Amino acid sequence: MLSQLWPPHIHTASFLLPELPRPHHFLLLSSNACRRTPTFHFRLESRRRPRPRRGSSICCCCGSASEWELKEAGIAVSTFLQGLGVSEEESLSIASKSPSYSNMLVESVRDLDQHSMWNSDSASLGFREKLLHIASLKGDNGKLPYFESLGFTLSSSIALARYLSSQNLPSLMHKVASIKDLFFSHQADHLLINNIRRMMLHLSIPIDDDLQHTLSFFEKLEARRGGLNVFLSDKDTAFRHLIDSFPRLLSLSLDNHIVPIIDFLHNIGVPRVHITTIILSFPPILFWNIQLLKARLLALKQIHLVDKDYIKLLSRYPWVLSTSIQENYEEVHGFFLSEKVRKICIDSAIRGQPYLLGCSTGKLKSMLDQLADLGVKGNKLDRVIARSPQLLLRKPRDFLQVVLFFENMGLDREIVGRILSRCPEIFAASINKTLKRKIEFLSGVGVSEAYLPGVIRKYPELLVTDTDKTILHRLMYLMKLGLSEKEIGFMVRTFSPLFGYSIEEVLRPKIEFLVKSMKRPVREVVDYPRYFSYSLEKKIKPRYFVLKGRHIECSLKDMLGKNDEEFAAEFMGVGLGGMLDPPLSSENVL
Repeated sequence: MLSQLWPPHIHTASFLLPELPRPHHFLLLSSNACRRTPTFHFRLESRRRPRPRRGSSICCCCGSASEWELKEAGIAVSTFLQGLGVSEEESLSIASKSPSYSNMLVESVRDLDQHSMWNSDSASLGFREKLLHIASLKGDNGKLPYFESLGFTLSSSIALARYLSSQNLPSLMHKVASIKDLFFSHQADHLLINNIRRMMLHLSIPIDDDLQHTLSFFEKLEARRGGLNVFLSDKDTAFRHLIDSFPRLLSLSLDNHIVPIIDFLHNIGVPRVHITTIILSFPPILFWNIQLLKARLLALKQIHLVDKDYIKLLSRYPWVLSTSIQENYEEVHGFFLSEKVRKICIDSAIRGQPYLLGCSTGKLKSMLDQLADLGVKGNKLDRVIARSPQLLLRKPRDFLQVVLFFENMGLDREIVGRILSRCPEIFAASINKTLKRKIEFLSGVGVSEAYLPGVIRKYPELLVTDTDKTILHRLMYLMKLGLSEKEIGFMVRTFSPLFGYSIEEVLRPKIEFLVKSMKRPVREVVDYPRYFSYSLEKKIKPRYFVLKGRHIECSLKDMLGKNDEEFAAEFMGVGLGGMLDPPLSSENVL
């Protein structure tokens, strides 16, 4: 394949490339310029520079290389790389993807030609042989064109080549391919990107060097076009950005360091796909030895979780292995204890929202003060923190916007505090994307503005129930039964939890019993939607069979709205102090 690029009239010859004098003003040459160069075997017939074809001008006075020069440089680079042990196919690929390096070789030859700096032996070489001679003198051993072919800039390629000067090119290429396969074999997903952004967003403490290096890496990526989404583009782009910030990765031994770290994480129960997430989220892990990694993992035991939750914690918040985050746990733990929050609630909150470990106690206190202003203290605070720890990650001004949203609806602060204690996740929701959308939906089914405060006060969970996947399906089910939107809106006004009931577990079995067994029309639930709140087995069926056995007909409200003593007194002839007779079995009734 390579031989096809050589002119057919050239034959094989062998010679020793002469030493190149190094003038003080010529800075492109390696410091090894005066050393004896290795022997290369080339095909050549004439030592003269071949005359370019017509229409392919060679400009010696400007910076741009001609088409002929670049072609010669590509052949020279490919030949040089093959001499270092690179396969012909790979060498051709690298040569075609390293134009800056080729131009640099061409300019070096031009400068020496222009100033007549070649010694007597080298001056008679052909253009291609001079390019090979310059490439061999640069001392990077093929790493410059290789890194450029990977997409690195020439300046980055030079820095990497110097840093990795002790490694030979074939082994370096193998290492790069292996790292790509280990960490970029599967394209990153949006969950990884979103999790990294959350870790960055909720970090408000002084950090150690490893975490600072990691944070700088992600901040640099976010500043670029596309931001962290570069991880979603392709593995080559992601790899290049990783090495730009962590070049030391290429100096690590695959077999003696990188692979043992990965195997250790896998052996303690971390799935392979999560290992990639952990390392990409916190690359300095790869620089640690196994003993240090074990020590950091053992430190997590101060957070009282079950074993599988430690793996989840590590996968969701890899920064928990850093010194600064582990030290901040003591600060966070001590702060919550001082606020009378039980440890079990603290650890439950961390399990649910590990980003709390990156928060300063000052930030956490500002949110606890807001909760206290609404009467959430003591046991109420325990429940709120354990149930909705994400609330502690909110900014106070965003939290107050939700409070103001409810106050503008006509709810006083005491009621708002009760809603907060009962359903704290509401106050972590988006006003525009969640709360207003629910209000608009309720208005659309006939719950007017005047009734909204009462509906929300009685069943605030409605505001965090999924509209598309849950509420709309339940609405459509009721409409298929023959109920109109107006009737359903009336039912919600009189019984707010209506849309909180599962179709399969509550609505359908109770409707079927109402229609098939009780022989009543569906529209009876419009007048008494609370029917769905009673247990089918423990209350609806027993009372129905009692009434049927006594041939008594009554409304659903009279049948179910009374307590046991009232029901027994009215329908069973038992005094208010008596006990409800055992429900008749279906066999006795029939």
